Amino acid sequence: MRRGGALLSLVLLTGCATGPSLENRGAVTAPPGDSKHLTIGSAGFTESDLLAQMYALLLDQAGYKTSMLTVANRELYEPALESGQIDVVPEYAATFADWLNAKTHGADAPPVGSPDLATTMKALRSLATPRGLTVLDPGRAVDQNAFAVTAAYAGQHHLKTLSDLGASRLPVRLAAGDECVQRPYCEPGLKKTYGIDITGVDPKGVGTTQAKRAVQSGQDQMVLTTTTDATLDEFGLVLLADDKHLQNADYIVPVVNRSRAGSEGVIKALGQVNDVLTTADLASMNQQVDSWRRLPEDVARTYLKDKGLLK
Repeated sequence: MRRGGALLSLVLLTGCATGPSLENRGAVTAPPGDSKHLTIGSAGFTESDLLAQMYALLLDQAGYKTSMLTVANRELYEPALESGQIDVVPEYAATFADWLNAKTHGADAPPVGSPDLATTMKALRSLATPRGLTVLDPGRAVDQNAFAVTAAYAGQHHLKTLSDLGASRLPVRLAAGDECVQRPYCEPGLKKTYGIDITGVDPKGVGTTQAKRAVQSGQDQMVLTTTTDATLDEFGLVLLADDKHLQNADYIVPVVNRSRAGSEGVIKALGQVNDVLTTADLASMNQQVDSWRRLPEDVARTYLKDKGLLK
């Protein structure tokens, strides 16, 4: 195994601080830090594990000593990131922007994440910087909500995009989470933006096996999943393109604690992933872990070596 350092205890997080005080936000002027011992955080699902492993491998190669900490709850790992108990974590631009916005301005604050990446990144950085966090540049990989139908259904009705589905006037029962009936990216957005005739939402969850089987069997016509879903082929499903950009810009971005990991060395090491990683690459790696039962670290290492980023 590559890293033999002690696994950090989750107990550390229970009493962690929350970064700069409200009174001092906007006055975070400390120079970027360059600690040589960095803790990489993962949110505990396959994709987050893969990204965290890639970050750690590249930082190791750049001369840093890294350890891993898995904390599935953003309510815990984000304060730990502010306090420096976690130094680096992979995040999703629009989702993290909205989360920080709600934390800063209250749960009822209007969302700041949007389908436009530049607008989303500007909002995210304005919220993250006063908390002592630096959001690095996004790459090409994006994990957005997405909608899939069976390949047979798409072929029969000549569907490639969500606009095609709307124009077809076909009645569509949608397998999704129960919150879909209210979320603007789901039923309301599909109706308003694309004119899709959603006749009902089957509350089977987002991208679950149960939801995909419901579409595979013809019980439902479409399923809400994600752009990096690695199992669509197993169910005979294909994604319909979000050609009018209904979904928010959930591009993958590394977020670091500025005072410990804001240096050019860290930025350069992590930036290498941005140059090569695509949405399709992520889906392929997710598949290797979820379907082929390979270890995230092994998959991450192989990918980086294949791309010439790891010796």
